[in-house]
Amino acid sequence: MSLRVSGKVVTPTGVIRQGCVELTGDRISAVAEYPAVRDGHWILPGFVDMHTHGGGGHTFTTGDADAARGAAAFHLGHGTTTLLASLVSGPYELMRAATSTLAPLARAGVLAGIHFEGPYLSAARCGAQNPEFLRDPSTEELAELVELGGGAVRMVTLAPERDGAIEAIKLLTGHRVVAAIGHTDATYDQTRAAVAAGASVATHLFNGMRPLHHREPGPVVALLEAPNVVCELVADGVHLHDATLTFAAATAGPERAAIITDAMAAAGMPDGEYELGGQAVTVADGVARLARDGAIAGSTLTMDAALRRALAAGIPMTDAVRMVATTPARAIGLGDRVGALQVGLRADLVVLDDDLNVVRVMRAGEWVE
Repeated sequence: MSLRVSGKVVTPTGVIRQGCVELTGDRISAVAEYPAVRDGHWILPGFVDMHTHGGGGHTFTTGDADAARGAAAFHLGHGTTTLLASLVSGPYELMRAATSTLAPLARAGVLAGIHFEGPYLSAARCGAQNPEFLRDPSTEELAELVELGGGAVRMVTLAPERDGAIEAIKLLTGHRVVAAIGHTDATYDQTRAAVAAGASVATHLFNGMRPLHHREPGPVVALLEAPNVVCELVADGVHLHDATLTFAAATAGPERAAIITDAMAAAGMPDGEYELGGQAVTVADGVARLARDGAIAGSTLTMDAALRRALAAGIPMTDAVRMVATTPARAIGLGDRVGALQVGLRADLVVLDDDLNVVRVMRAGEWVE
């Protein structure tokens, strides 16, 4: 059965102002001009969020399957058709249990996989990570988690200056797991060594990192200049000034800049008291901060809001759409399946009105209720 969705179609190479996306089953069968269209809605690929901890009052960080389903459903309603369930630093027993619980959801397609943000991170740059659980990378732990996940573990964030980090990066990439650099106090040279070992993602660039200095460029410059590294950017106006967002996007280019939410359970929820990795979080005016020291504790962002922020900051539509869909899909090894309006890819669509609000969402050829 075929279906045609018409409007202003955004492809990786530009906008078809009078266009349509034709679907056959759960696949895109054609993307073409359609002159009969007049001022239709925006038609975008489904968003790909490679870094999110929860939303809609639900969290991924406890490894609870029902909570994970709730968080994924919340973000789906905001156009995110593909996401990684990001966990925060915790004991190894929790990492094992979460892998066992969430792996079936990855196999079922509810999740695209699991992202461990920690616990192999810098104490000096821990941000909202719980310092109680930070430790050096363990290849034994990682090897067991990768095997236990059966392909569900898709990304691990670590600090390259910690003992054993380079060996851990090599192990991860050898098992086709993305090694990401984040929450790090690494020098420029240490970061370059990690990239040379196979690290290919910068976890929320600038945030949780040694800041740039003109005599010690640190991880920011090393990651921005590396041609094979995709740089995550939290486009909420809190993690990054809009000028920093546009600078990083222009420097890396849309093929190496990925917009993420870094959302936690409070996304889409009222201000109030929440938790992240067992730590108390206060959300005020939509900004999540640790109760103990005021550190930014993830965000309350959704991908549709992040897209609007990027566009308002001056990033062109075609580039912004690549940053919310095409580039993150490729970064986590799914670029041949999702992330663009191209023939043969899964029929994941987001329909936006002229104010860039979500009208409808399609996943795998089915409209989401």
